[in-house]
Amino acid sequence: QVQLVESGGGLVQAGGSLRLSCAASGRTLRGYVLAWFRQAPEKEREFVAAISWSGGTTYYADSVKGRFAISRDNAKNTVYLQMNSLKPEDTAVYYCAAGNPWPVRPTSRLGYDYWGQGTQVTVSS
Repeated sequence: QVQLVESGGGLVQAGGSLRLSCAASGRTLRGYVLAWFRQAPEKEREFVAAISWSGGTTYYADSVKGRFAISRDNAKNTVYLQMNSLKPEDTAVYYCAAGNPWPVRPTSRLGYDYWGQGTQVTVSS
């Protein structure tokens, strides 16, 4: 089992920045892909970004490319999401997810086995 705990959410003005963290515990994460998804009120959960075990491969949703950056520190079992130039439409609960191996469709929730409880990000206009 893998436990994932997100932190770093909050309220920020449009144009501002936030950095989310997701700390993993439990079994080793060697080989695991880590990803971020988000879910806005009355909307489906959507993919944001994913990163391979080595960190050498990353994948982003078009809506966040150039503004968000995913990274990981395997020594700390932690994945990060640096969010810059935030927009009101980025408002959502952000979830961390883990899966192994790299999913055929990294944008699909089905490719991930473990999920965190989420952290709220609110961007005011």
